[in-house]
Amino acid sequence: MRHAGAAVAAFLICVTTFFGGAAIAQPFQTSAPQAILIDAGTNTVLFEKGADDFVTPASTVKILTAEMIFRELTEGRLRLGDEMQVSEYAWRNGGAPAGGSAMFLKVNSRASVENLLRGLIVDSGNDAALVLAEGVAGNEEAFVMRMNKRAAELGLVKSRFGNPWGKASDDQKVTPREMAKLALYVIKTYPDFYKIFGEKEFTWNNIRQQNRNPLLTMSIGADGLKTGNIEKGEFGLVGSAVEEGRRLIVAVYGAKTAKERAEEARKLLQWGFRNFEEKDLFKAGEPIGPAQVYGGTRGSVDLVSKTDVKVLLQRGSNEKLSGKIVYEGPVVAPVEAAQQIGKLEIKRGAAVVLEQPLEASEAIAEGSLSSRAFDAVYEYAAAKIHDKLSARK
Repeated sequence: MRHAGAAVAAFLICVTTFFGGAAIAQPFQTSAPQAILIDAGTNTVLFEKGADDFVTPASTVKILTAEMIFRELTEGRLRLGDEMQVSEYAWRNGGAPAGGSAMFLKVNSRASVENLLRGLIVDSGNDAALVLAEGVAGNEEAFVMRMNKRAAELGLVKSRFGNPWGKASDDQKVTPREMAKLALYVIKTYPDFYKIFGEKEFTWNNIRQQNRNPLLTMSIGADGLKTGNIEKGEFGLVGSAVEEGRRLIVAVYGAKTAKERAEEARKLLQWGFRNFEEKDLFKAGEPIGPAQVYGGTRGSVDLVSKTDVKVLLQRGSNEKLSGKIVYEGPVVAPVEAAQQIGKLEIKRGAAVVLEQPLEASEAIAEGSLSSRAFDAVYEYAAAKIHDKLSARK
């Protein structure tokens, strides 16, 4: 019988860096209650504070709304030239009468998907978000159902969504970590559409509006994503910047003012660019460690990564990283080559800074009846010992 559970391979990575004569690096401090900084190239978490806290996304939720429209366009269900009608509901709840950020669409008018995207992203138009939601799904509620389904598909397992435009509500909560993850996905998956996030202004209905992202004007290589704030004074921002070919993603929430939000995001990005350097751990296809195989011609299979495994290490620090392979195991034969088995988890102290998917390096065929019987007895015995140890007080 198979005992299902998370198996942790007996495997450890230790990377200690020493820089002769360098000053000891100081930890970064931020006044923002929640923040995270991620290197896009290696997926390394460079800094986090309250990154798994639930926060109100406000208009940063429009990143997901935009992703869903980008996907519709990419898969051919929408075209940029398609026009959508502005319903009274969208106009009254998201347009000029509502008093929030708006594209200033006129009720019963029509606008192209291309213009609506600019109204959504550059103007942060609540009316644009509602028109797009209705145009794709028929009504806001149906679009919200799609939002939550899409979020789950993208691995946003904690966040939940209640509307496409950012109204504060109990059923709309996200984490900074997952919003940064979403931002990274959008940047990598839709590079052409992502450029809209960097546009400085947009004019509609003879009203010219500046992009609300303050990072775009700071000369720090920032090129997009969204801000958000709610009436009770919580300010958030999800942004990205590139310097010398390195891209960082920042998410900051809970700032008390728009100025604090902008300054803390800027300082995090600049600190990340100045204080880290890349470290190679494993090449693509290089064996990282084994996974136990149940009922196969061999008792284990080497696990590898499809891509090079790299992390960023802080300059001037004596930094130790630990790593382990985590998988559901033992893996049941037959095993296919390139079958995803688990993940490599790299930690800095208690914080996970990198998770890298791992796959089987080769195929393992199903073994003979006798070898499978032996595996079953061995696994039953191991499970029994585990259960007894777990039951000890």
